[in-house]
Amino acid sequence: MRRCSTNGIKGYISIREASYRWGVSERRGNQYCAEGRIPGASRFGRSWAIPENAEKPSDPRFQEQRRDPRRTST
Repeated sequence: MRRCSTNGIKGYISIREASYRWGVSERRGNQYCAEGRIPGASRFGRSWAIPENAEKPSDPRFQEQRRDPRRTST
C-alpha cells in the first residue's frame, strides 16, 4: 500500500516524509531546503515540497577527508 503525501502535490513529499526516509530530524530537513541543498525543492508558505526522487544531501565535511586504505602512515 502506497502512502499519500501530506502536502497533496503529486510527485512531491513533505519534510516529514523526507526526513523519515533519510533518517534525519525534520529540523535538519528544513535546513537542507533552506540552504538550497535539495534540487527541485519548492517553498509553499511555511512548508516545503521535495521531489519524491530527491536523494539525501551528502555531508560536505566528509567528502575530502576520506583516506586511501592502501596508503600507510610513515
